[in-house]
Amino acid sequence: MAIASTSLKYRRALLKLSGEMLLGSQAYGVDNAVTSQFAREIKAAADAGTQICVVIGGGNIFRGMSGAASGMDRVKADYIGMLATVMNAVAIANALEQCGAKSVVFSPVAAEIGARRFDRDAALRELETGAVVVFGGGTGNPYFTTDTTGALRAAEMNCDVILKGTKVDGIYAADPSIHPDAERYDRLTYDEALARNIQVMDAAAFAIARDAEIPIVVFSLHGEGSIAGALSGVRPSTLVTAS
Repeated sequence: MAIASTSLKYRRALLKLSGEMLLGSQAYGVDNAVTSQFAREIKAAADAGTQICVVIGGGNIFRGMSGAASGMDRVKADYIGMLATVMNAVAIANALEQCGAKSVVFSPVAAEIGARRFDRDAALRELETGAVVVFGGGTGNPYFTTDTTGALRAAEMNCDVILKGTKVDGIYAADPSIHPDAERYDRLTYDEALARNIQVMDAAAFAIARDAEIPIVVFSLHGEGSIAGALSGVRPSTLVTAS
């Protein structure tokens, strides 16, 4: 699905991916076919003219909150989760390079192999060269989710939009896999999302996006042209804005 650059609504976007999206049909780890598919979709959007940042979670490898729930020290469990996101970031970057896209990985946690230490100005320079910038390592601090990281990096990178890629085509009033007749919202405000305790992103992420005035587009990653389609507004999605 080719998208002309003139039809894209946003010059610079941050794509938030959950680690679980990389599982494919596997129970654990990274499905190379899935990462390759995402890389092609990201490259198509970048080739159409949008500068792309990516923040990836680590739930396909390790979730800090799950580790803490099983008895680990929460801070150390979150450290392990941060390293899992670096592994996923390197996997995405590798897939991007294999399909012909330039990519650079930045991480706030030490990861000399495969990632550069996070530097906002360096990341901005890479974006301007046309590279896809992939952020791993979360915020570098425990107790913060990768959703919050996504909103934070979007603000730091002066992004025009946050793309939240999910398994469904927007935000619903209830889980559509359990409630097929659940209402899908075309638009919500940040305050409505917070008041209704919408779970697609955490409250801190919504609050940062609201304060930075960055719209959020929640869309399905399934199907050819998903990311470029979300950027051009031709795919079903939910838009979260100030009003």
